[in-house]
Amino acid sequence: MSEDRPAPGTMRPRGRTERVRAAVLAATRAELEAHGYAELSMERVAEIAGVAKSTVYRRWRDPVGLLVELIADLSSSEVPLLDTGSIEVDLRGLAVGIHRFYNDPVRRPAMLGLITAAVLDPRAAQALHDFFRTRNDLAAESVRHAIERGDLPPDTDPIQVIRSVGAPFYYRMLVSHEPIDETVAEQAAAAAIAAAKAGAYTVRPDQKG
Repeated sequence: MSEDRPAPGTMRPRGRTERVRAAVLAATRAELEAHGYAELSMERVAEIAGVAKSTVYRRWRDPVGLLVELIADLSSSEVPLLDTGSIEVDLRGLAVGIHRFYNDPVRRPAMLGLITAAVLDPRAAQALHDFFRTRNDLAAESVRHAIERGDLPPDTDPIQVIRSVGAPFYYRMLVSHEPIDETVAEQAAAAAIAAAKAGAYTVRPDQKG
C-alpha cells in the first residue's frame, strides 16, 4: 500500500541498499549532466544504474524524488565556508565557491531542476527551502563573528548579508541568463561587504522578534 512506501531518501544506507542508492545517484548525475532535468527519466536512470525499474520507482517515486536526494547528497560537499577572522576574505571565498558550484556540469542542472520542480511539487519546495536555510545559516557564522569583532554594525542581520552575496548569481541564472564568471563573484562579495559595513543590513528595533 502507498502509505507503507518509504519516503524518497529515507531508506537506511547499509549493504545492498547503499550500493543501490550510490548507483542510482551516480546515474542521476550522469543523466543531468548529459540531458538536464527536463529529460530526467526513471527508466533511463534504472538502466544506467543496473537496477530494476520497480526498485527505482518504489524508493524514489519520480524524478523529483531522485533530485531531492541528489541535492541532499551534493549539499554535504558543495560550497566551502570560511571563517578566517576577515569578513572580506570570508565573503569573497563564499562568492567564489558559489561561482564554482553553479558552473559545475552536475550541480547547476540539479539546482535549476529543483527550483523548477519547487513551483509545483511540495517535496521539491521543502528541499529547496531546507537547502538554503541550512547553507545560509552555516555561512552566516562568519558574519556573526565579524559583528562580535566590531567589523560590522552590531544590529547587522547575518542572513541578509549572505543572501546579498548569492542574489547576483540567481538573477543571472533565472532572470537574465547571463554568464556567471569570477567577475560576478568579486562584485557580489564587494557589494555585500560595502553594504554591510554601511549599515544596509541592520535590523530596526521594530523588526526584532
